[in-house]
Amino acid sequence: MYEQEHLLTELETNLVRASTGKRFANYIIDIISFYILAVIVGVFIALVSPSYVDEISKINSFVDRIISMIFMGLYMGTIEAITKGRSLGKLITKTKAVMEDGSKISAATAFARGFSRIVPFEPFSALGGSVPNPWHDRWTKTMVIDLSESMITNNQ
Repeated sequence: MYEQEHLLTELETNLVRASTGKRFANYIIDIISFYILAVIVGVFIALVSPSYVDEISKINSFVDRIISMIFMGLYMGTIEAITKGRSLGKLITKTKAVMEDGSKISAATAFARGFSRIVPFEPFSALGGSVPNPWHDRWTKTMVIDLSESMITNNQ
């Protein structure tokens, strides 16, 4: 009887990792969307407080880069936390970040993925294999799946 109940609630999964091309498209789309948001926020700040723009322009370029990387991590973490694994790029390419077992990612995992992306040279970690497995996936035990090719259904 236990085996029957277990089989009824077991999750059938057939996860297909997203291709290198889709992962690259996700990266480009997400970078562009981040910079568009940054420009919008910058224009808003300039309109509300022009003197603040002068102060920001005095920031050291290294510090500016660190701040930008932190905001990128926050942006990606927030988007993936809210959408349970989908950024703008993933929405467009019909892909999704999931745990290695196919379950949804948590908000903590989404932020871990976001901040893992700001490690220097991290984008290059997706290169070199037939299936991309960048550091931010390995470190958080996640993967990006192609929703059009993957199957996640309940056996009931």
